[in-house]
Amino acid sequence: PSPALALLCCSAVAVVVWKWLGKRQIQKKMEEARRTRDEGVKKMAKAVQQFREQVPSVQTDAILSLPLLELAGRLQEGSLSPKIVLYTYIEKALEVTQQTNCVQHFIPECEEQLQEIQQQREKGLLYGIPVSIKDHIGHKGQMSTCGLVQCLGTPEQEDSVLVKVLKRQGAVPFAKTNVPQSLFSYDCSNTIFGQTLNPLNHQKTPGGSSGGEGALIAGGGSILGIGSDVAGSIRLPSSFCGLCGLKPTAKRLRPVLGILLCLSIMDICSRPMPVPCALGPMARDVDSLALCMKALLCEEMFQLDPTVPPIPFNEEVYSSSAPLRIGYYDTDGYFPLPPCMRQAVHETREALQEAGHELIPFSPLRIQYVMTELFLKTFFADGGHAWLDVFTGNIVDPSLKPQVTCYKIPRLVKKLLALILKPLVSSWPQAQSRVALKNVTTISTCRSVNEMWNQQHQIQAYRSEFITHWRELQLDVVLCPVLGPAFTTGFPGKLLPAVSSTMLYNVLNFPAGVVPVSVVTEADEEELKFYRGCCDDPWDRMLKQAVAGAVGLPVAVQCVALPWQEELCLRFMKEVETLSCKK
Repeated sequence: PSPALALLCCSAVAVVVWKWLGKRQIQKKMEEARRTRDEGVKKMAKAVQQFREQVPSVQTDAILSLPLLELAGRLQEGSLSPKIVLYTYIEKALEVTQQTNCVQHFIPECEEQLQEIQQQREKGLLYGIPVSIKDHIGHKGQMSTCGLVQCLGTPEQEDSVLVKVLKRQGAVPFAKTNVPQSLFSYDCSNTIFGQTLNPLNHQKTPGGSSGGEGALIAGGGSILGIGSDVAGSIRLPSSFCGLCGLKPTAKRLRPVLGILLCLSIMDICSRPMPVPCALGPMARDVDSLALCMKALLCEEMFQLDPTVPPIPFNEEVYSSSAPLRIGYYDTDGYFPLPPCMRQAVHETREALQEAGHELIPFSPLRIQYVMTELFLKTFFADGGHAWLDVFTGNIVDPSLKPQVTCYKIPRLVKKLLALILKPLVSSWPQAQSRVALKNVTTISTCRSVNEMWNQQHQIQAYRSEFITHWRELQLDVVLCPVLGPAFTTGFPGKLLPAVSSTMLYNVLNFPAGVVPVSVVTEADEEELKFYRGCCDDPWDRMLKQAVAGAVGLPVAVQCVALPWQEELCLRFMKEVETLSCKK
């Protein structure tokens, strides 16, 4: 007994020491990554200082205040130099990231790109425009981490297709921005680089997963950024930070992540799947989004990636002033949004009617079914195993711990819970069944290949049904709410079902954009006190806590069009933007 007990004790100690050593190794990798980031910031700050000494008379505020179209025109005609513009934005980005922690790495190769664009025979549409890109968008020499430790230390060997096209059009990528760990969150925090804050209110999150982009652009440190969207990851940061953002139809732009940095993340987010990831632009105004799309939808893009449909930007559709037939709704009937977000839809509807457009009530179909059966069950068809694998060798960020814990429930327990809960939930009222969503969806899986094929068929059938409903009403576009205003940090991980307003259009693969139309007022904050949601359940009360204290923060609406009609979606967004500016 004594030797056996000693062996058991030694084994237990060995396991504890092994785990401690593993955790210490992870900590060292994270510390090294932060050191590298800080050194890059110091080098860039020194380069900015040297530039300021060489050109002390630069009017930075005047440059930073220029809209993208005007800035592009000044660069094209030569009245502003790309070098002055680049260093002006780098200087501002240094200030913004010091306050909000939005930049993961500055791209030192941006100075080489300055030299290259001056040697191009023709000036591209984005000539001299500084552009920021989301962490996982590949840039040669830079890491694409997805906020994961195992992705550190492996720089990209070449530029992604999208970055190649940006450079071909004269743009100068200068910064990679922060993301939540594994990208599956609409907060913006990871254990390597920390929490990104909303520049408009540091108690609030900028949203996610393109939260670093949202914070940098809203803070004035970038004029154009590229994000990605698989459940609202462009539109939610745009809503939270007061920006315009467009999620195109997937594959209208090259849907690529970084290099083979993390196979599980790429499997989940970038492989061909029924709910695909889409890359898209984020900026201060709609014209900037249109210019970016026009620049990217070029022959270079179509040659580099033959899977991208060769559909150039249709300027005629974007510039049209013909009256639109617009469907609208202020709630999807699944997760009621705060009163100010619904009021924004009503005020925008009234403005559109006064401008001569025709507004038609529209009801989205079966959102509870879409959320539980089509989106989450498809995204985590394997029970979440591929997603959990990306946390191997990682310390899980606190914002993701609730989801990770749920997906770690043993398979047998999942099956038992599914057997018990599903019949109960199906008979409950929608509001109550929503409370059980977290338990049920985390245990829903596709148990066979046939079931997976059937799942994909259900998504296609739903898309067909939705399009038929849309066409029966002869709609051009749809006006609807988007989640907001900005959440207090830490709340997004507790309110995953609140993304139903954006997630719907990922399942449908429709182009959808967000436009800020107003701000939260004291009256809105007072009205929030009486918000009850579906049935004043714990999630309704949690949402009220998440959005409280938002006076002065942006309020946005969502604009939607049918697949491959990005130009029409942008045209509608421009109309909403113009009318909101007249208030």
